[in-house]
Amino acid sequence: MRKFTSSLFFAAAFVAVAAAPVRAQDIAAIEAGARAEGAVYSVGMPDGWANWKATWEQLTQKYGLKHTDTDMSSGEEIAKFANEGKNATADIGDVGLEFGPIAVQRGVTQPYKPTTWDQIPDWAKDENGDWVVGYTGTIAFIISNDVKNPPKSWADLLTGDYKFSIAQVGSAAQDNAAVLAAAVARGGDENNLQPGIDLFIELAKQKRLVSNAANPASLEKGEIQVAALWDFNALNYRDVVGGDKFTVLIPSDGSITSGYATIINKYSKHPNAAKLTREYILSDQGQINLAEGYARPIRVDHVTLPESAKARLLPADQYAKAKPINTEAWTKNAPTIAAKWRDEVASQR
Repeated sequence: MRKFTSSLFFAAAFVAVAAAPVRAQDIAAIEAGARAEGAVYSVGMPDGWANWKATWEQLTQKYGLKHTDTDMSSGEEIAKFANEGKNATADIGDVGLEFGPIAVQRGVTQPYKPTTWDQIPDWAKDENGDWVVGYTGTIAFIISNDVKNPPKSWADLLTGDYKFSIAQVGSAAQDNAAVLAAAVARGGDENNLQPGIDLFIELAKQKRLVSNAANPASLEKGEIQVAALWDFNALNYRDVVGGDKFTVLIPSDGSITSGYATIINKYSKHPNAAKLTREYILSDQGQINLAEGYARPIRVDHVTLPESAKARLLPADQYAKAKPINTEAWTKNAPTIAAKWRDEVASQR
């Protein structure tokens, strides 16, 4: 591991950067501070998710940063930051978009705007830099190629004879987002989920709604005919079980795009390393790393992706009717889905 020895310059740089305002005016000073710290500890950013492995390896090779990750859910990450406080053991985490504002409300974040800030859509970042989306997820269908007359839209689902799998509505961000995507396709939005709920009520009445979780194991066993997943999960699973067995597409009548955002722990013991990590994630190479892991980079329109990365993403034209989530409205209304699903959908099974 490469670590710089202490000096007045690096000590001054460390203090100045740790207390610096939001923008990354001095990357050299941040890098110097990060090298002096020598490590970055993450939560919810394991090697196998979105190709984080490549980013961690490159941060070690380029800057000498020791790294370990503890995998956990978005809510658990925020709770860890809050509960540990000044005894922090984690520096940076990756949370679902709706959890970014929650982290800010809990007072566990510190701001940092990377140098690529202006290329990040407004919906995908906190105005103060307390959270920033690195990659997006759009609800897609994964469809067994054994299905006759496969659906291309949410509307098509109602006229099929196959089973639709959705497992954890109310407790899983991905399944909640599928309900919202169906609502958006049918004229609803974050404040009006009923059109999506009504679609699933009809599927339940037809006895075509099943609670099998879509994952590589269930796909391999033939337990899934059609399911809704984040595009990066669907594409990854498709390739894991064999690319000729399943088709992945974005519903043509509408979907929603969310994302995963980095949050830097207010109490981080390695704040410069955490800021440098966010900087790298949103750099061209960091964005390419994510694409290699099937995750659509937030700066996809500003980065030249290699052919290997392009091959892992869906064509851009499939996203024409995918609507970015209204974070504020979704944070307010997502918690209502559990009761609506139990009372209106599950009761029909």
